[in-house]
Amino acid sequence: MHNAIPLFLTALLAVGIIIIGCFYLVSPERISGTFGLKPPASDADSRAWLRPKGIRDIAAGLIVLAMMLTADWRLVGIALLVEAVIPFGRHVMKWRSQYPCTMRLGSRSHSCIYS
Repeated sequence: MHNAIPLFLTALLAVGIIIIGCFYLVSPERISGTFGLKPPASDADSRAWLRPKGIRDIAAGLIVLAMMLTADWRLVGIALLVEAVIPFGRHVMKWRSQYPCTMRLGSRSHSCIYS
């Protein structure tokens, strides 16, 4: 029971990020606002750069689920720490960009802090 709650929350977050990745593959123009970006143009070339984000999100979730099923629980924690580089890098990129301060603080910056 002591390990059940953190493992359940970890699995829930992994499945959640996989679902978000699927949305980026299926409808990138609809979900791009949640990433803190302006919607891209409606042509295929402009939308294509959002699809790698979906693939990255799906892979990140699958890595955590695979580690939970096959590895020691300590390795799951190490994998989560390594994957925390993704939201941290995104947070740093936003702070270095020309977005307004409210956009930098609000949009997905909390994912960096919680990781």
